[in-house]
Amino acid sequence: MKKHIVKIFLITTLLSAYSCNKRLEIEPAQSIDQSQALKTGSDVQAALVGSYTQLGNINFYGGRMFVMSELLGDHNELIWSGTFQGLTQIYNKTIPVNNGFALNTWLAGYAAINSANNVLSALDVVLPANKNRVEGEAKFLRSAAYFELVKLYAKDWNNGDPNSNDGVPLVLTPTREITEANKVARAKVAAVYNQIITDLVDAEAKLPNANGFFATKNAAAALLARVYLQKRDYPNARDAANRVIASNRYSLTASIYDAFPYNGGNPFQNTSEDIFALQVTTNSGVNDFQTFFSADGRGDITISDDHLNLYESADERQGLFYTSGGSVYNGKNDNVYGNVHTIRLAEMYLIRAETNFRLTTVVGATPLSDLNRIRNRVSLGSKLVITLDDILFERKLELAFEGFHLSDIKRLGVTTGYFTGGGGLAATSPKLVMPIPERELRANPNLTQNEGY
Repeated sequence: MKKHIVKIFLITTLLSAYSCNKRLEIEPAQSIDQSQALKTGSDVQAALVGSYTQLGNINFYGGRMFVMSELLGDHNELIWSGTFQGLTQIYNKTIPVNNGFALNTWLAGYAAINSANNVLSALDVVLPANKNRVEGEAKFLRSAAYFELVKLYAKDWNNGDPNSNDGVPLVLTPTREITEANKVARAKVAAVYNQIITDLVDAEAKLPNANGFFATKNAAAALLARVYLQKRDYPNARDAANRVIASNRYSLTASIYDAFPYNGGNPFQNTSEDIFALQVTTNSGVNDFQTFFSADGRGDITISDDHLNLYESADERQGLFYTSGGSVYNGKNDNVYGNVHTIRLAEMYLIRAETNFRLTTVVGATPLSDLNRIRNRVSLGSKLVITLDDILFERKLELAFEGFHLSDIKRLGVTTGYFTGGGGLAATSPKLVMPIPERELRANPNLTQNEGY
């Protein structure tokens, strides 16, 4: 009988930090025979740690996926000078179906999903005291991966009919060998979103409030707020963001610079406003924002005057940019071992402000109060009256170059140059959607290609 191999990737430092009460006694292994895998609760918890590793792959939540998104959504705010042909194609919006970066991100996303599915398939051997947490974490990780994949490789929820537009394949059980049965077609965009929301609602219900640097109840709620916002479900986005803020477990750092600390090239803990961050250490992990955006990395991406001119003269966020060798760099991720700041509290304030404003409600605080909280942190004066454009513009500056720009362009239905005077591609342009990788199409005849490819 053929033996199948389940790959389980472990990080020693994560294993030692996983439990607050007890260090896990697990032998690290690159791969183990399926007959011996996931037989005990400890096996499953080790596999769960491996799922975080998979999500944090350099091509996915390790930063490169977000870098690709920023390049694809850019219109004159970034300057790309790198030598990677694949990233040049993404920056130029001329992506061939054999683009290696598009393939690697797709593969990394589905590897993370399969790893989470492996954990979910073995919940029966997890101790009852740990079962809800383990299930919640795995569903959080799976939903996070699916959300990024459907945004990159499918039309946006707001572009046409999500019930008829092809999304990405939904695979909810482990794939341990390739068969005709698991060569699945692309699910519709609406179906993918429904699964993401189902997973996150369950994760929020089952996750604890505190869980070290792993996923928590508030991390699930924060990701829910982001998902609901993308599909313009403003009441649910507002309420999810408000739950995170009202928990009082996070606080904005006193200075914007403290939200992106530089620690001399050494690892650092999450900041007070990090709701969820991918951990990067000297032993494992990469922050690929640092690779491309920092002068201390490759420095392939610099910042143009079109972006720098957006800031008010007193705005301390200007200090996040610095000049080196005659070019301006983004300093948010200068630390080579800096965590990837995936969900920050500032985003929740901005979501609550926008959704309350759109709905003319006051849940948690007024939109004016939430907006001024963000402005005051960067030494800008309080506004007395605000418009929706004020909130959207503040979001643009606060979350600049953190991987949000492309999604916001699509959600708002504006051009890629909306914030800098117009021009650029329309939100519905097929050029702003990644191709389904050619290799995947050849391997799976049930897949369809995106428009324009």
